[in-house]
Amino acid sequence: MADILDEIIRKTRDDLERRKKEYPMEWLGRSLSFNPFVPRDVHGALRSTPENPYRIIAEIKKASPSKGIIREDFDPMSIAQAYEKGGADALSILTEPHWFKGDVEYLGMVRRYVGIPLLRKDFIVDKYQLVEALAFGADFVLLIAKALSRKELKELLEYTRHLGMEALVEIHDKADLVKAIFAGADIIGINHRNLETFEMDMSLSERLVPLIPNGKIIVAESGINDHETVVALSKIGADAFLVGEHFMRQEDITGALKALKYGIEE
Repeated sequence: MADILDEIIRKTRDDLERRKKEYPMEWLGRSLSFNPFVPRDVHGALRSTPENPYRIIAEIKKASPSKGIIREDFDPMSIAQAYEKGGADALSILTEPHWFKGDVEYLGMVRRYVGIPLLRKDFIVDKYQLVEALAFGADFVLLIAKALSRKELKELLEYTRHLGMEALVEIHDKADLVKAIFAGADIIGINHRNLETFEMDMSLSERLVPLIPNGKIIVAESGINDHETVVALSKIGADAFLVGEHFMRQEDITGALKALKYGIEE
């Protein structure tokens, strides 16, 4: 699994070349003229407040490279509605097709059924994917610092905002954080899972949060399975919590979300 990130990026670039030939950037750009989707307020959805201290980004994910198929009974629209009913503040939608079995079309499908912001969670390396994200209904996108140079990250973040969207910039160590700050990230995600080894380090937030400038929205990602973990990470400084696999393995998704966010067992 050590070079899975490199493999995914290579395959992503191959897929991009094919899509660009089929639907050129000019065609995709023109389609935005007819785009009914106006990006929603991501900052308002993710910044913690005394009334809503634990903001949840609930993830719609069928599979992962390390676990294979996570949810056999996979219906993105019903999952999205169950999440919103449970109190989710935003949704993360996997659109990477090979390892995560996602589809960019899930964004548009889900957008019609919920009123909360949608994150396109993918391996974004090109401006084409940002225009694509907007065209299909995303409000914000994932930019992985580990997968991009400082220059690439800054340019992609600036273009994301030019399109009216926002970005969750994901970091895994201090070097990634330096990139994120250089790029001007406002929303910084700390992923406790190492993308190269898939090992989990739940102490990562404790080490990195004190290094993040004031005013940034901090999102804790991976390994969050109960309300106690949410409370502990919130005390460290996390505003929001991205949770996927835990919810995808539950029969009652709405109940599981309420239990994690509010500590309510039904």
